[in-house]
Parts: sequence; structure tokens; C-alpha cells
Amino acid sequence: MADELTVDIVTPDERSFQGPANGVRAPGIEGSFEVRRDHAPMIAAFGIGPLIVKTEAAHEYADMHNDRIVFATSGGFLEIIENKVMVLAETVEPASDIDVERAESAEERAQRRLSQEVQAEERETYEAARDRARNRLRVAMGKVGTRQS
Repeated sequence: MADELTVDIVTPDERSFQGPANGVRAPGIEGSFEVRRDHAPMIAAFGIGPLIVKTEAAHEYADMHNDRIVFATSGGFLEIIENKVMVLAETVEPASDIDVERAESAEERAQRRLSQEVQAEERETYEAARDRARNRLRVAMGKVGTRQS
């Protein structure tokens, strides 16, 4: 395929995806961005949000209606060199593998803690936990790109 990239998504624990793609969209620290064939070499940080691999190839996690695989991620780095995209993620979870009840419980726990008086450092920790849980819920429910308070 002429528009192909080679994509490799890894975490400290596993390789989550490896294969061809037409593009990769990541939740960049300064805004989301997309990588296509012949993108300039780059290293970028990304944060909590959906990581989307656009592919026509059959893959166990592919949403065959949209030809894309959506992952919930909590941040990491993405490197592009000569049409090879290496994603080094803290965590990455395919939408189809997300346990919605577990994510809802995590969000509720974080919200409960945030409603109590906590130190600034603890507040940041609980806000990040809440944001990760909300991202997992949005990805699992197919509401990628929508805002929820």
C-alpha cells in the first residue's frame, strides 16, 4: 500500500500493536496531531487521551466499520523516522478490552477523594486518576473526541 506506515506500540509490559497503518492520531501535549506517510522525523510527547491507528488491514482490535483501532493511553512518547512510528506508552488499552465497570469505579474513587480536603500534590494525583478513568470510559463507549466533565 502506497500510504503505509509501520507502527509499533509498546508499553513497559508488552507490545500492544505492530503492523501497517495509514495514519496515527495521538493526544499531543500541546494538542492532538496526526502522522501520515512521509512525515518529517519527530519525537513528541503525548498525554492522556485516545491513540488512534488508522488501518485497512484486519487486526484483532480493529473497528471494521471505521477501519481504525482506538486505544486509551495515559501518555508517553512517539517517534517518527522514515515512515516508522514507534509509540512508547506508559499504558495503552484497546477499546475492546476496557472494563467499563472498573473504569467507572476508578472515576468514582477519584471524585470521592477530590471532594475531600487534600494537599495540592494529592489533588494532582487524584485529578490524573480521574482523567485516565474518564478517557478509558470515552474510548470504551466510542465517544472519542467528545468532552465530558
